[in-house]
Amino acid sequence: MDFIFMLTRHDRTVPDCLAVLDEIAPLGLRHIGFKDIGADEKTLRTLNARIKALGAVSYLEVVATTPQSALDSARIGKAIGVDRLLGGTEVAATLALLAGTGIGYYPFPGTPVGHPTQLRGDEALVETHCADFIAQGCAGVDLLAYRATEADPLALVRAARHGLGRAALICAGGVDSPARIKALRAAGADGFTVGSAAFDGAFAPGETLAGQLRAIMSCV
Repeated sequence: MDFIFMLTRHDRTVPDCLAVLDEIAPLGLRHIGFKDIGADEKTLRTLNARIKALGAVSYLEVVATTPQSALDSARIGKAIGVDRLLGGTEVAATLALLAGTGIGYYPFPGTPVGHPTQLRGDEALVETHCADFIAQGCAGVDLLAYRATEADPLALVRAARHGLGRAALICAGGVDSPARIKALRAAGADGFTVGSAAFDGAFAPGETLAGQLRAIMSCV
């Protein structure tokens, strides 16, 4: 299962993201991402280039709350050349925007609301969305399992797994313990993101950020 470290806190890219990336570079993380909120396009362009220079896969997660702002963020992802675009719900328009770029798209199934984002919707809705997104040509989905407000998180993961078939299932938000990582793996997730929990010291109390990340890596 892939661990995607997000240079984010409270659904925003951290202001010192470039310095943090330099700090954690020796760890050899293979998947690193950031959000569309919290830094300007110039900073995100530099950040993306440095992530790729480390040999890691780069991710931009869209948490914009309106259709137009989500598409604007997707355009930024395309312009700076991220490897994978996560989030958003304007699936057809986003796929059209990304056509021919090689950027994999992983939208939110269910009904994401607000910022920081919460997830509404039951298992049936998530499964239906997942199957539909794959039929449209998405690479997978970005499921806000532990942000769910109307369903059991792991039930949503299992529903998404069923709807996706063999396509990729990434779980984002609220992954703040080894137990949750283990549970996601057992339910069928292919990857998970951690941002705030690492910056907040949830995995290794008293340790540096590098210590937090090593603790997470040991769970994978």
